[in-house]
Amino acid sequence: MRRKLAAGNWKMNGTKASLAELSAMAAAADGTAEVLICPPATLIALGVDTAPDIAFGGQDCHTAPSGAHTGDLSAAQLADAGASYVILGHSERRADHGETDTQVRDKTRAAWEAGLTAVVCVGETLDQREHANTLDIIGGQLAGSIPDGATAHRLVVAYEPVWAIGTGKVPTMDQISEVHGFIRARLERRFGAGVGRSTRILYGGSVKPSNAVEIFAVPNVDGALVGGASLKATDFGPIIEALNKAPSEA
Repeated sequence: MRRKLAAGNWKMNGTKASLAELSAMAAAADGTAEVLICPPATLIALGVDTAPDIAFGGQDCHTAPSGAHTGDLSAAQLADAGASYVILGHSERRADHGETDTQVRDKTRAAWEAGLTAVVCVGETLDQREHANTLDIIGGQLAGSIPDGATAHRLVVAYEPVWAIGTGKVPTMDQISEVHGFIRARLERRFGAGVGRSTRILYGGSVKPSNAVEIFAVPNVDGALVGGASLKATDFGPIIEALNKAPSEA
């Protein structure tokens, strides 16, 4: 049975004062779903101390374990701070920093070597969606961004339609179902039925309390990668609770 996952990506938001939100999130986390918060790296160790029942993760990592890479963080450093996950290949990293599938794959491999679970993000732009290239784009990103040797323990895939992030626009449930089903089939074909069926696939793109129940009812949606709505417990708490009540899939 795949355990549901509510992942919050705080992006470049949050200071020590923001940690007060974690106690309320931890209360909502007392359910069937796993709760993951990926705050700025400056808050990971403090977050672990504040809310030990919540999982914490980084938002990126370098491909190397150490070295002369000013301003970067290695996967080993994230793990040392208390992280157990790391988000890789987020659309903002791909767009703002020009990250390629190859770089994401190398970072994923580095994350695995450090004992972290990689949340690998894939998704299409509005132009790609309008030209009916969505599945081609997703298929290419999956093939290029995920290394060989994936297991359900160290891989989570997050589908984030780029055109829906922070815009309030949400794909139809049929569109979400199509992409998640496609991802599941590709994972099964490449890594075998066992890994493919047990790997969690998250949806990310303007998830909020008002649409969470509907999204979580879609087949092959094992949770959400949430941006702005994860900053406040009043928003993220209801999303976690909706996921706790969502139907489970084998």
